[in-house]
Amino acid sequence: MNVLISGASVAGPVLAYWLTRYGFSVTVVERAPALRKTGGHAVDLFTPAMEIGRRMGVLDRIQEAKTGVEWMTIWPEGRDRPVELELRKLMSGVSDQHVEIMRDDLSEILYDATRDDVEYVFDDSITSISEAGEVTFERAAGRTFDLVIGADGLHSNVRGLVFGPESRHTTWIGAYLAVLSVPNHLGLDGRIESFNGIGRIAAMYGAARMPDARAVFLFRTPEPLDYHHRDVPRQKELLREHFAGAGWEVPRLLAQLDSASAFYFDSITQLRLDTWSRGRVTLVGDAGYCPGPAVGGSTSLAVVGAYVLAGELAAAGGAPARAYPAYEAELGEYVRRSRAFAVGMARRLIPGGRGDLWAMVQGIRLLNHLPTGLTKAASKLSARSVRLHDSFALKDYTRYEVASGQHPL
Repeated sequence: MNVLISGASVAGPVLAYWLTRYGFSVTVVERAPALRKTGGHAVDLFTPAMEIGRRMGVLDRIQEAKTGVEWMTIWPEGRDRPVELELRKLMSGVSDQHVEIMRDDLSEILYDATRDDVEYVFDDSITSISEAGEVTFERAAGRTFDLVIGADGLHSNVRGLVFGPESRHTTWIGAYLAVLSVPNHLGLDGRIESFNGIGRIAAMYGAARMPDARAVFLFRTPEPLDYHHRDVPRQKELLREHFAGAGWEVPRLLAQLDSASAFYFDSITQLRLDTWSRGRVTLVGDAGYCPGPAVGGSTSLAVVGAYVLAGELAAAGGAPARAYPAYEAELGEYVRRSRAFAVGMARRLIPGGRGDLWAMVQGIRLLNHLPTGLTKAASKLSARSVRLHDSFALKDYTRYEVASGQHPL
């Protein structure tokens, strides 16, 4: 069977890898002219995604590419002294096996694992998909595919073509995220420094093997902002407005907005579709069920979702009428819990008032004094929330793998 995947970032290559192992013929189309290496930002992989990486033979590369950020210095607004947080201790309570990695590094690792067996088409995009699987492109000649899968992120082109306007399916959960590449003028190595104010956070971190640094901004607003997701000048204007008057290094970081080599800005938005599938088309990762960038573990969820989708397609012999409902049933509870977790995290992460800021400082101080073993034990008492990613059990689809050169589907 011939499968077309739109998107070559994370979910797309993972899905392509496993579909190829199960005997499918896979093409990946990517809007960007080449593999994205524009700076990116740090993302988290938890135990199930790490296990999938092990099964793909790329776990060692993932471990080698980890950011190495283990300490956080927080400067609370209105306080003269910072508080220190050991991130390794915090994450040990969240997941038994966790890695933070730059998104572009992860994408490159996944691409390298698939490029010899998968057809990649860069600098192109899908323009139409018929019910019969006839697909047209901006540049290439039209082709027919048995299955078409959107792995093209929160602003998915495939979802727009098949399920209608994005506004029908998105739910804003109250905050915005911006990331830009900046010179590492603080000399940060394995550390993140952060300004935490009422309704806004600005941070900067340096990572292993990264010559520059990343500045990250999170902020709340009472109502959604008026801007287009491709209007970069407007996004920078909004960022300056909402961080005006902030202390610490914020003025210096804002002054680098126009010279930054890479810039990202988006709402922290969830996707809530009744179904991720229609006919021969389905969605995976942020394209179908983004729980919220930066707060819901969306990258780890995307890896798991791609693995499950490929496995259910193999189990159903490629029949979408059986595979897609099984995929949604298998992943549905994980997605719903990720959404609920993200809503709560967006509220807790960005202090809404002075009381929230005080509680955050006291919570960090308490965590720093708890032994690591006790932190893990306490987190496991609330595993349905704090350890939701580790609680997902991967199915074994290995019986559907085929020998090289065999195509039984």
